[in-house]
Amino acid sequence: MSSPSVWLGSARQPVRLLMIGFGAATALLVGGLAFSNAFLGSEIGMHQMLRPEGRLIVYITLAAVLGAVFFASVYLSDTVGAIESEPSGFFDIVSLICARLSMIALPLIVVVMFYEVISRYVFASGTLWANELSLWLAGFLFLLAGLYAMQQRSHIRIYIIYDMMPRWMQKLSDCISVFLIWVFTICLFWGGYNEAKAKFLRMETFGTAWDPPIPATIKPAIIFMIILVAIQALSNLISDWNKAPEHHSPADEIDETEIENIRRTLDLSEEDK
Repeated sequence: MSSPSVWLGSARQPVRLLMIGFGAATALLVGGLAFSNAFLGSEIGMHQMLRPEGRLIVYITLAAVLGAVFFASVYLSDTVGAIESEPSGFFDIVSLICARLSMIALPLIVVVMFYEVISRYVFASGTLWANELSLWLAGFLFLLAGLYAMQQRSHIRIYIIYDMMPRWMQKLSDCISVFLIWVFTICLFWGGYNEAKAKFLRMETFGTAWDPPIPATIKPAIIFMIILVAIQALSNLISDWNKAPEHHSPADEIDETEIENIRRTLDLSEEDK
């Protein structure tokens, strides 16, 4: 049984079909390129994926990959996990889509590193791109994860003094916190914009054999993501403004769903014995 829609509504099924279509196209194109490289002597490899230079098949493959990742992120953002909080702020959906991007990036990193291990230690033919690609994906993953942590209110928060405050003082503290986040964002934008712009315009690369444009993409992404974090912090403030006072205890950190899953796994193990 499918879970209820969070925000897509009637558009959920079309988005799902687009996700499947782009995913199938990506699998066929990547599989075709791999087969051509292995058996037909094709020169289109990972090096050429960063340098299409008029190769239509490369442009089509990259478009299929981006489409598959985008529609998968949108589709997956339409469900909320058992340990996730329901979206309530005006910016929460954007953050959930970005969170699903980070969740997709994680297994991709695992696949890339697994491929590298097999290539290097089984076939004695290590790649020139696996390490750089995993670093590239990990950089975006950490940035996206920060936005997700802000949306879920799972960032580091110290409640010892906060819980003793009356509600009006808690609101004042929240306002000060969001104000400081915005001050930091403005300072980072002011100090880093010109450098990020220069790196992007000259498409600065990593200086390795594969030479991906990691500096040209990560540096602007840092500025862009901190702006999104600041907007999410403001969204949280507005969403939580009329909530009742919160009080926290160590018991709040206990994940009952995860504990139940562990118990179920242990019970199945005992039955197998």
